Amino acid sequence: MIQHDIVIIGGGPAGLAAAAAAKKSGAEDILILERDSVLGGILNQCIHNGFGLHTFKEELTGPEYAARYEEEVKKLEIPYRLNSMVLDINKDKEITVVSRSEGLELIKAKAIILAMGCRERPRGALNIPGYRPAGIYTAGTAQRLMNIEGHMVGKEVVILGSGDIGLIMARRMTLEGAKVKVVAELMPYSGGLKRNIVQCLNDFDIPLKLSHTVVNIEGKERVKGITLAQVGPDRKPIPGTEEHYDCDTLLLSCGLIPENELTRNMGVAMNPVTSGPMVNDRLETGIEGVFACGNVLHVHDLVDYVSEEAALAGQNAAKYVKSGETKKGHSVTLKAENGVRYTVPQSIDTEAMADKLTVRFRVADVYKNRSISVYFDGERVSSRKKRVLAPGEMEQVILTKESLEKYPDLKEITICTEVDE
Repeated sequence: MIQHDIVIIGGGPAGLAAAAAAKKSGAEDILILERDSVLGGILNQCIHNGFGLHTFKEELTGPEYAARYEEEVKKLEIPYRLNSMVLDINKDKEITVVSRSEGLELIKAKAIILAMGCRERPRGALNIPGYRPAGIYTAGTAQRLMNIEGHMVGKEVVILGSGDIGLIMARRMTLEGAKVKVVAELMPYSGGLKRNIVQCLNDFDIPLKLSHTVVNIEGKERVKGITLAQVGPDRKPIPGTEEHYDCDTLLLSCGLIPENELTRNMGVAMNPVTSGPMVNDRLETGIEGVFACGNVLHVHDLVDYVSEEAALAGQNAAKYVKSGETKKGHSVTLKAENGVRYTVPQSIDTEAMADKLTVRFRVADVYKNRSISVYFDGERVSSRKKRVLAPGEMEQVILTKESLEKYPDLKEITICTEVDE
């Protein structure tokens, strides 16, 4: 059995940032396992710009952003293995991995960082009636085919779902000469960033139809057309609102799911809202020495936040390996209420925490003129007014160790939205 101090599962933006931070924090024996043939993860196919504004204070494309971290990992001489698929991880931190070069192996780690990213929700999960012809792609698959393989996936396009990848692909398809007829969204609000709606739809006069869904797909060999219908508050189609669109391609951008089969099989406690593991302020899961970061933990809107979070996981994994245990102090639970869907982390050790802790969360609906409030055991300690809150934009509050030390018997921190009086 091979042994390593820290094994990182995934060589995308989260895995690379975690590895670099762990090495800089004094960890020597690190290994990155990546199932693809290259490092960089999903960023390799994201050829649009807009990455790195927070991290590098300049605007980069996805491959440029990934290359910065890849260069750093190589400069720090952190070993990585490509084409290596992790099949299983057990509670003893033993990793079963298969690769063409090495066959089946067992790797024992002192600490593990989960950085597997997320996957798209496929058509099978959406229950769209109609035939199953060619021309139906998830937005990410279409992005890969166009940007990496060089295939044009269609000429007349309808997009279902207004997630960021779908919005970006609306612009990409238009720039390549396709006609994007409409973007339909089941919810009464968009799932993407406001800037992507402006830059990818409004700038190209592509209509966005909220509270609409696809109720039929026509065509046997290839998509010939689709039928859209408006949905009511129960998300069910309203009879009589159907509209037909001729098209040869349907792109699905209906949400991302953290890639957590390995995590679940380990027996890690999961958060039903994020579909990611429950973590403390060190980004450590319920199994000591197993950390999670990036989109495997919860779906982020900016890769800069993924890198920031992953660096924290890397630093804490290095600390854990040095000390050989997680010192437990006073644990406080974080609760999401009244319009806040979840928080990451879900608990804080007020004695061992860093001086500043960023708590990230998303809201459940579009809210106007509300405050984000923080309560310590029912006492409001901070409130910040926001003109608009939307599920597509991640929010955050910063908690300081200094403020928490004033409440030595604190049991619960609640983060919620409140209507401004």
